[in-house]
Amino acid sequence: MNALTISTAITTGRVELVNTRQRSLFTARFRVLWVVAIFSLIALVALMRIAYIGVVQPGPSRTSMAEALLPPRGEITDRNGVPLARAFPAYALWFNPTALGDGGSPLVKTPAEVAAELVKIFPDMDAKWLTRRLASGKSGYLRRRVLPEEANRIQAIGELALEVPRETDRHYPQGTMAAHVLGYVGADGHGRVGMESVLDKQLLDPAQRGKPAMLSIDSRVQGALEDELRRGMLAVDAVGAAGLVLDVDTGEVLALASLPEFDPNKIDAAGEKNMFNRVTNQVYELGSTFKPLTVAAAIDAGTVTDLSRRYQAARPLEMGGFRIRDSHVMGATLNVPEALIHSSNIVTAQVADELGGKALQRYMTELGMHERPYIELPARGFPIWHKGDWPRLRTMTVSYGHGIAVTPLHLASAYATMVNGGIWRPATLHKVEPGHAAKGRRVFKASTSARMNQLLRMIAVYGTGKNADAPGFRVGGKTGSAEKPGAGGYQRSTLVSTFAAAFPMDRPRYVIIAMLDEPKGTAASSYQRTAAWNAAPIVGRLVPRIGPLLGVMPDDTHDIDLTDLAPLVGGKKE
Repeated sequence: MNALTISTAITTGRVELVNTRQRSLFTARFRVLWVVAIFSLIALVALMRIAYIGVVQPGPSRTSMAEALLPPRGEITDRNGVPLARAFPAYALWFNPTALGDGGSPLVKTPAEVAAELVKIFPDMDAKWLTRRLASGKSGYLRRRVLPEEANRIQAIGELALEVPRETDRHYPQGTMAAHVLGYVGADGHGRVGMESVLDKQLLDPAQRGKPAMLSIDSRVQGALEDELRRGMLAVDAVGAAGLVLDVDTGEVLALASLPEFDPNKIDAAGEKNMFNRVTNQVYELGSTFKPLTVAAAIDAGTVTDLSRRYQAARPLEMGGFRIRDSHVMGATLNVPEALIHSSNIVTAQVADELGGKALQRYMTELGMHERPYIELPARGFPIWHKGDWPRLRTMTVSYGHGIAVTPLHLASAYATMVNGGIWRPATLHKVEPGHAAKGRRVFKASTSARMNQLLRMIAVYGTGKNADAPGFRVGGKTGSAEKPGAGGYQRSTLVSTFAAAFPMDRPRYVIIAMLDEPKGTAASSYQRTAAWNAAPIVGRLVPRIGPLLGVMPDDTHDIDLTDLAPLVGGKKE
């Protein structure tokens, strides 16, 4: 082999080596590019998925986070943020008969022995019921709301079938306070009866649960109202009581109570019996508390223009075999202020007769007396109301609160209208922000309202409302004592006693209704059953308790001007 051949072979080998290296390098680069492309594609898909979840479909991710951090049901507070209802972690006692396996006895000890051990922990439980329940072999709750120390004692019994699962429970930290406003939460997790029912969707909405539902109720005022109603009810052995405090300018209910109450933390047979709300759901003939409304209608319509005019008051009014009479003779004649002060049915009926049935019916309709009361609560009573034209006798009896039955809430809204300048507004249990009160509708002229404020104040100064006249708070109002209807007519032995009040009368801000159902004559009421002796004192004690809380301080240096009316009743303020 010559030199040329050798040189050619060497050159050829070098070229092949270079080509091999280039092919290897290209292959390596190609593989790297594929790896980079695949990872880029994966990254792109991941980014697109993140964008889709975060932008296009944010709901599930955010909702699940909210559900993880928030309680399953939102909180309810009073107008000042005081908690009235909240969810909290708790234990329960659950009977699991399969804990030891199928086919065998669910308990190591006998049902009676286990029941006896449980009664030692929970003395209020029935041992016989527990024994039957454990022997039945049926799974389920034996008790809700078990404290941690009680859970430890249950586990110490040594029965695997007695489980203490941790769960979220609804708790009412104020106990029975405002029970008829709040209602309760049933075993299915949904609200019942009160605002728990009204706000059910909002309280369960994850987007809303972080923000408490704020009510118009002031827990301080609520507590005082319940305390005074309970004291008044027990003092005269009444079967029940009802009351509320209403802001006359906004319609906000600051307190609402119906007694006997129930405990929303423990719903039992006794609690279910007391769930009926006397304020919004029970209709009553509220008696003489209607007389100022009749007089306001007559003044507003122009049929009463001279308050010094005198009406005969010595003889009952006879009509169609029916007699309208007073509890006692109050004088041969009375003017309108005297008729309100002494609560004369005879004079009020004459005023209504001159006003006429159509006009009185129209005013009562504008006050909402013909339909269910306006408030958010689901239980609202329908009034007993004559839909057709009112005959003469009905017009007269309605004028003093008979022949028409409404709820105490109807009465409160009507009195708020009468004293606030004449504007009717619906009552509400939602807190109203300043400047956002319902527009309402005009029922009375402002001048009529101003005159009625004087007359209501006179009743507390000179008349049947004296026991409600808390010094310095310029209270005004009217008593009402109505016999309850029953088989065979009205029952003289059973009364509904009511005091409808407002304060301070020189600039009315709040209306109070205090009602007692079937009060008895006791030593506490000087053996009297009428509202002047039992319902009015409740208001007289309540106003000094709640006035300062609501920004109304006692002041003896001024009052509503009564100088033009005082001579008509032959007196002056002491």
